[in-house]
Amino acid sequence: MEKLKETGLKLTPQRIAILRYLDGNTGHPSAEDIYKAVSKKFPTMSFATVYNTLETLRQRGTLLELTIDPGRKRFDPNTEPHHHLICLRCKRIVDIHNAYALKVPDEMRGDIEITGNHIEFYGICQKCRSSKD
Repeated sequence: MEKLKETGLKLTPQRIAILRYLDGNTGHPSAEDIYKAVSKKFPTMSFATVYNTLETLRQRGTLLELTIDPGRKRFDPNTEPHHHLICLRCKRIVDIHNAYALKVPDEMRGDIEITGNHIEFYGICQKCRSSKD
């Protein structure tokens, strides 16, 4: 419950349900995924409540918005630096916790001081390779 209080949000039952759904969630859910899961317990909750809560968490730095899937925004409650591996068919996203030492040539970097990176790896997962679609 302390982690929930640290968000600084007014903790309504709906917001608590959203935060609990996100806690430790490595599935990189969309707002729609979260709404479907949480609205089972709160059927009168609006999609706007979910979306606004996610936007507030993103603005406060406690949630990352991923733009990996052009069809829909996905969210990652893990704000620690990490990379992603994405299946091009099913759009499953896997966290990669590994540091990669990449040097950007000075002539490309210009006057920008690099403070971090995020790498996206793409491929086809075993399940998708095995399907006969």
